[in-house]
Amino acid sequence: MTFIKNLLNHTKRFFLIITLLSFTGISITGCNLSQFKTNATQVPQLVNSILSDPKTFNYALSSESPNIFGYTYEGLINQNPITGKLEPALAESWQVSDDKSKIIFTMREGLKWSDGKPLTVDDVVFTYNNVYLNEAIPTDIRDILRIGKSRKFPNVKKLDQRRVEFSVPEPFRPFLQNASAAILPAHALRKSIETKDQDGKPEFLSKWGVDTPPAEIVVNGPYKLERYDTSQRIIFRRNPYYWRKDDQGNSQPYIERIIWQIVESTDTSLLQFRSGGLDSVGVSPDYFSLLKVQEKQGNFQIYNGGPSATTSFISLNLNKGKRDGKPLVDPVKSRWFNTVEFRQAVAYAIDRQTMINNTFRGLGQPQNSPISVQSPYYLTPEKGLKVYNYNVEKAKELLIKAGFKYNSRNLLEDQQGNQVRFTLLTNAGNKIRESMGSQIKQDLSKIGIQVDFTPLAWNTFIDKLSNTLDWDACLIGLTGGLEPNDGANVWSPDGGLHMFNQKPQAGQKPIQGREVADWEVKIHELYIQGAQEFDDGKVKEIYAESQKLTQEYLPFIYLVNSYSLSAIRNRFQGIQYSALGGAFWNIHEIKVIK
Repeated sequence: MTFIKNLLNHTKRFFLIITLLSFTGISITGCNLSQFKTNATQVPQLVNSILSDPKTFNYALSSESPNIFGYTYEGLINQNPITGKLEPALAESWQVSDDKSKIIFTMREGLKWSDGKPLTVDDVVFTYNNVYLNEAIPTDIRDILRIGKSRKFPNVKKLDQRRVEFSVPEPFRPFLQNASAAILPAHALRKSIETKDQDGKPEFLSKWGVDTPPAEIVVNGPYKLERYDTSQRIIFRRNPYYWRKDDQGNSQPYIERIIWQIVESTDTSLLQFRSGGLDSVGVSPDYFSLLKVQEKQGNFQIYNGGPSATTSFISLNLNKGKRDGKPLVDPVKSRWFNTVEFRQAVAYAIDRQTMINNTFRGLGQPQNSPISVQSPYYLTPEKGLKVYNYNVEKAKELLIKAGFKYNSRNLLEDQQGNQVRFTLLTNAGNKIRESMGSQIKQDLSKIGIQVDFTPLAWNTFIDKLSNTLDWDACLIGLTGGLEPNDGANVWSPDGGLHMFNQKPQAGQKPIQGREVADWEVKIHELYIQGAQEFDDGKVKEIYAESQKLTQEYLPFIYLVNSYSLSAIRNRFQGIQYSALGGAFWNIHEIKVIK
């Protein structure tokens, strides 16, 4: 699950994003680049791609990739994906009080929005108090801003024209990092917050959808949205009011225009990259050998960032609730899924090493944790993290222990004689996931489980996972990072990405009879403790315990951590490739040299 490599890490989101594909692709299917060729010789540009249309141009309402916000917004600070250090952005400096309860940010002078209006402390206060902390706005960012056991929010207030103070009711270690959420324009959005629609909801909820004329969208990042053609392309233009300048006083970024082609075929993306029409392509394992021998001839380089900062997993729907009197999950299947031995048996039955060798061509490693291997809080198997190495006999033993049995055809049945059969969903068009799903189907047949593997169109897939909750099992991924608390909305039972036992989100029908297991509560409590603790050794112990619980109870059955690979044209100077940030996280520094 590498998320779109051309998103900028320096506007890092505070929540985990459901990603569309394990590997990004570039294509011009349905697009005509000829109209850009004349200008391409006149202005420096970068041509990349995304694999589906964006869902919204409203930062606060976005919870998935692809999205435009890595190019269009910045927060008070950034996190460098190479060093992991926090660096100034819209704020030139900050000061933390001795008791860690307050942070005072000093804003840069002369900041402006893309429409030329001043960007001030008032925008910061508006962004947090009126948007992120507004209970009427269903934003995932709020899950990350909840503090400690009280789940209270920080207090944000203006001190003077350049200083803003954040204060917390109790110690909160990731507090400073949370200041990298995008700052939004009060002058463009305040009215939509204050005005209600006919249903009594803020008009903000329909503000800046994908049908909004790009000129109306006000941003503060290195690029502004210039054009969006549905299912074809997104075009970004350099923001003339962006604040960064180089050591010689030259305005940044240097690249004038960025084009994203919108396609659904990674095969076509490969052809277009090899023909020279695109500047970068995510390198999936099945493309690696072919592209590696063409590096010199094609004037590109394959960058390997090591294990990606992502997870890939299958999850069984553990929700025991009902909607309108109808169970979300067939009660027979729900009993299977909520049996921990059943989930462990499934984990043992999946041959991950064969998956690495065949599907990933050796370009990956087994994954066992929700925390990225780059994080200092990652627990290795050598230090106690439970792993599920391929073991069919162990899987069968666990099933029999849990009361399952085999019939005369060696098919698995439960105690009531129901054949064990369920549907596994993933997003169609992702060759890697489709290959993984096919192997999982085959592997589980060896322990008598029949899997109906069904790839779906992305929007249909996500609607089932997050809205109707009508699914048995899914194969998907989440993006990670250095700070475990970024995943708080996955592990909080009320979180927006607690997908294996999802609570209804804003505007959705209520669920009756949903149950939260003791281990779910415990993991949630550990994440709270980890955010409260400042002693690094103790923080590691807390997150080690949380990882042990996730591997014991397996709400997510982790599969393979692929390597982060991208092929980039040699016409760019300043690439600092990172598994966390990709190739263009430092887009403001990158130059076109050929």
